[in-house]
Parts: sequence; C-alpha cells; structure tokens
Amino acid sequence: MLMTHLCNVQFDFFAYTWLKTSKYLLSLSLALALTFLVAPVEASSRRPTQGTDSLRVVATTTMIADMVRTIGGDQAKVTGLMGPGVDPHLYKATASDISALAEADLIFYHGLHLEGRMTEVFDKMKIRGEQVWPVTQTIPKERLIEPDGLAGEYDPHIWFSPLLWAECVSVVVEGYSTVDPENSTLYRQRGEALVDEYHALHAWGIQRIQQLPQERRILVTSHDAFNYFGRAYGFKVLAVQGISTVAEASLVDMSLMIDFIKQHRVPAIFVESSVSPTAIRRISSDSGAIIGGELFSDAMGVIGDWETTNGETYDLGTFSGMYKHNINVIVDTLLATSGN
Repeated sequence: MLMTHLCNVQFDFFAYTWLKTSKYLLSLSLALALTFLVAPVEASSRRPTQGTDSLRVVATTTMIADMVRTIGGDQAKVTGLMGPGVDPHLYKATASDISALAEADLIFYHGLHLEGRMTEVFDKMKIRGEQVWPVTQTIPKERLIEPDGLAGEYDPHIWFSPLLWAECVSVVVEGYSTVDPENSTLYRQRGEALVDEYHALHAWGIQRIQQLPQERRILVTSHDAFNYFGRAYGFKVLAVQGISTVAEASLVDMSLMIDFIKQHRVPAIFVESSVSPTAIRRISSDSGAIIGGELFSDAMGVIGDWETTNGETYDLGTFSGMYKHNINVIVDTLLATSGN
C-alpha cells in the first residue's frame, strides 16, 4: 500500500497531490501511475469550515504548534508534525503527516529552511493557492542573524528571542482570519495577549540573567541554536556543530572546542534534548567541564510535564515553560560552578 511505502521515503509533492485528490488508498502500482496523471487541485476545492466545525490546522515544530493552539483556541484542532525531542533539521515526513497535510484547512511552518526539504513542498503548495503560512515571513532580514560564511542564509532559531518570536504572532492571526473571518476578532485578541506574554517572558529573562556576572555568560552547546539568545541576553555562544545538525561535528571542531574551554576555564557545557549528546560528552570528558544539564533547543518538552524551580512551576510542553527551564538551568549551573 502507498501509505506503507511513504513511511520509508522523503515527503514528495506528488504523493501529497495524490492523497489530496483521491482520499483513499490504492495499490502501490496504481498510486505510482496517479503520481503523474492526476490533475492539480484548485484552491477552491479546500473544505470550507461550516457552522461550529473546528478548523483542521497543521503546524510543524512544537514551538509553532504551541502558538497556533493558543491563538486558535476552541476554533481549531491542531496537529503538530514534530513532537518533543524531534530535530526539524533531520525530519522526514511520515504517512500520517501526509494525511494531515492533505486534510488541513490551514498549515503553519517555520521557514528560513528550518524544515529542510519540506520547505520546497510548502512553497509549491502556496503557489497552488493552499493556505500555507511561514510564520517568519514578516521579520525584516536586518533583524535576522546571518552566520559567517553563509551569505544570504539566516539562522532560523529565532524563538530564542521572545521579542522576535512575538513578531510571528501576526502571521498566525492573519492565517486564521483569512480562512475564518467570522472569528477574526477572537484570533486578534488571543494574539495580542500572547504577544504580551512573550514580552513579559523576555523581561523575566533579563531579570533572571542579571544574577549571572557578565564574565560567566559563556554558553557552550551541541549545535548553533542559541545565537538569538546570546544576542538578547549578552552571552558568548559557542557550539560544536553549525546552525544545522545535518553535518556531524568533526574531530577538529571538538579539539578546538576543548582548547577554548580549557583556555577560558568554562566550568560547564550543555546537551540538547533534540541533538545527540555524544560530542558534548566527549568534550566534557577531555576538557574537564561538567555537563550542566539538558536544554531544549529545536523542540519543547512534553505537554503536562511540570517542573518547579525557584518556587515557580511551569509546563515544559509550553513555550514559556521551555524558555524558563532553559534560563534556570543555564543560570543556576553557571552560578553553582562559578568557583571552578
């Protein structure tokens, strides 16, 4: 069957087209024929939302899904493609993902090439008139970080600046309002409240990090996901891998990192929930720096997994909870090891 086959291959735009038009399973041979013979679906064939039916919404990453659920409220049933601990740089769509995309009234993805080759699929869907929205589309390029040696490419990890992440809210509000104008006031109100929440989170972060002396603000992680965080809070950020995890860290990269840690007497380094800890563990062993804890980078925690730190309790499966966890782990670890 086609769905079994699709579990083992990269998402394909033609497979999406077939599912969108046929709505049922055929044998593999017939499916391959339809891949090239079926006509494109017009935008007008999307299912209109009627009465009190919830919008069927798909979001790629956990961070986007959290934002989309909050703004959509009771008007939306949100499916997140990438769960906790999933690395979007390496993600390949599954059969269930394709089904969800085929049935969706509205799709939100990150953009800036975070989702890898899936971005090409989303671009084609947009051209065909599907309601597909990259949440980063309105952020001015001058506010993005352009990594050294990657001219014209931008670091996609903008959620580590709550103020920058807040600018994505307007895209989600616009997307909802486009497909469901009757509830546009609700979406706008929820969006405004969420922006306020992100701004308050940023203010909390500044206050929390002020407890850490400037000279202790060196953050070493697995891959280069924390540059916006560093810019927002005055950290020097270093990583073994680049902004994508596609390429593994080389022995030279690890050797240079070990030398830096020893030279600057960095007391602690951090693993990430969605990246293999192998390189960081080896660097820790060879440099003498302890592993200070696990940070959420490209995915949040599990919804309903509550944590209490410094008298405050938060859900690691929410954006605010994930963010507070990261800052608390970084600050508490670097303060505790400040004498090393």
